[in-house]
Amino acid sequence: MSHSLNAKQKAVHMDALTCFRLNRWILHDPQLHLFFKAISRLGDGMLWYGMMLVFPLVLGAEGFVVTALMILMAALGVVAYKQIKKRTVRPRPFVSYRSIKQGARTLDQFSFPSGHTMHAVAFTLLLVPLYPVLGLFLIPFTILTGLARIVLGLHYPSDVFMGAALGLFNATLILTLFSGYL
Repeated sequence: MSHSLNAKQKAVHMDALTCFRLNRWILHDPQLHLFFKAISRLGDGMLWYGMMLVFPLVLGAEGFVVTALMILMAALGVVAYKQIKKRTVRPRPFVSYRSIKQGARTLDQFSFPSGHTMHAVAFTLLLVPLYPVLGLFLIPFTILTGLARIVLGLHYPSDVFMGAALGLFNATLILTLFSGYL
């Protein structure tokens, strides 16, 4: 039993150490800080809301369906991650460790899981199969979103990993249930 506790302690330590090391990037490079802050801000919803507005204008009826699926996906994701956050109440890295600096504002109090990453993964998995050219932008943006959350001291790597897993689950569920509409 002590071996598994030791393994858990090591995992928690590596999570915090990785966050600390990546967080140092923004302390020494103001441009990099602004870049990751901008990525994170776009992931607050601005990018996704903009796409939801543009799709019906550009794609007509098909765009309305895609937007409706994005809204449904977002709603399911918010319910899931809020329930998890409420139960796990994991403090954000910058709260738990004074050596990790807060690099951007937060939308809520708790760290686990990353909602930004969850939404980026889910929307990317919905949109790229439908419009492959969007993958040129969305795939790098999704990766940068997860990285930004760690670099900015807002999430641990395990928060980002779980956010990505929830996004994958959410996208798979929506694509399975509504495949006939796409």
